Amino acid sequence: MAKNINKDKVYKAAKPKESDYMINDGGGLFLFVAKTGVKSWRFVYTFNKKRNKLAFGIYPNVTLEAARRKTEEANENIANGIDPKTLRIEKKKAEQFTLSNNDRVADGLPILNSFADLTRQWLASIAHLTSVTTQIKKTSRLERLAFPLLGDLPIKEIKSSHVLATLKPLIDRMQLETSHRLHAEIISVFSYAIVHDFTDYDPSQPVAKQIPAQKVRHRAAIIDPTMVGQLLRDIGNYRGTFVVQSAFRISTLLFQRPGEIRQLLWSDIDLEAKEWRPYISKTDFHHIVPLSAQAIAILEAIKPLTGKGHYVFPSSRGDGRPMSDNTIRTALKSLGYDSDTMTAHGFRTTASTLLNEQGWSPDAIERQLAHSPRDQVRAAYNRAQYLDERRRMMQSWSDYLDGLKNGAQVIAFKNIS
Repeated sequence: MAKNINKDKVYKAAKPKESDYMINDGGGLFLFVAKTGVKSWRFVYTFNKKRNKLAFGIYPNVTLEAARRKTEEANENIANGIDPKTLRIEKKKAEQFTLSNNDRVADGLPILNSFADLTRQWLASIAHLTSVTTQIKKTSRLERLAFPLLGDLPIKEIKSSHVLATLKPLIDRMQLETSHRLHAEIISVFSYAIVHDFTDYDPSQPVAKQIPAQKVRHRAAIIDPTMVGQLLRDIGNYRGTFVVQSAFRISTLLFQRPGEIRQLLWSDIDLEAKEWRPYISKTDFHHIVPLSAQAIAILEAIKPLTGKGHYVFPSSRGDGRPMSDNTIRTALKSLGYDSDTMTAHGFRTTASTLLNEQGWSPDAIERQLAHSPRDQVRAAYNRAQYLDERRRMMQSWSDYLDGLKNGAQVIAFKNIS
């Protein structure tokens, strides 16, 4: 195909006519001369049996040499099976994409189609399925641990090595539970991206085998009745503040999670009904905890001290916060019970083990432990299930502990109800 047919003076001398016309320079390049006198470069080519035109700019702003270079590049693309027009459209989209992302970054928003962007979309899509607390934890974990490395990367460009590099610091510190949680959330982000056509592949799946299996460590608990009696006597002799003494004693009676005990709200207590009605964030449901006479006595004794505040067991710092999550652990340690012997969470194990041995209904015990059924409909229906039995069980448990504390030979009995 002939090319570079004319010298530049031919194009300089070209004059407008009554109608538009083109001067051929060869290789598909033409100078288009409009009847208005405006001259511009046009590239005419055939791709996939279709005739196409591409503008190369106004002459002489775009010189003859520049137009010929553009023509050579276009012909090379055609020879390689690339449509120059499609290439230009994609380039323009990329430029617009970059400009848009620059504006988003300036506004504090994640880059479009990046891991951070898709994570935000995924989190929004599951917001109605998760509790506010869980959503906050997921968001925080991804922002703190995944975004520094993955956040700005286009979702399609993320490799398995990127995901592993994100998890490696956690694995090296043996924070295996966090590693597995974060990995599961990254998988969920890619699952969302795949079904919404942002990518075709999940590079996080192959990383699963690189995360060591987490060894389940059961929290230490005393389950021998004689040793429980000694523990109760030691707790009775504890010389901490009255708030800590009260929280310590009630933990043995209610066997709820330590975090729920320390954040016990006066607004959730109904002394007349002898009930504590907390919202259990871990299992996302409202619980009913029957209060024994002994638990009521503890609450009535501390009410003059903390009853005008928010929390039953406030922080000693007077900053409006609940008691520290280390308080009971520290109190146990001061009594000579290390974490391999007894833990704050261990009161739950103690109660569950001994109550099961006494023949109380396993279902009633599970409900008292606030282990919510996975079936949400059943969970709502079961909110107050076994409540009468649990009232009897909680009073019996408090009486049983009093007997152990006093050194009586308390024999485990079968519940008859």
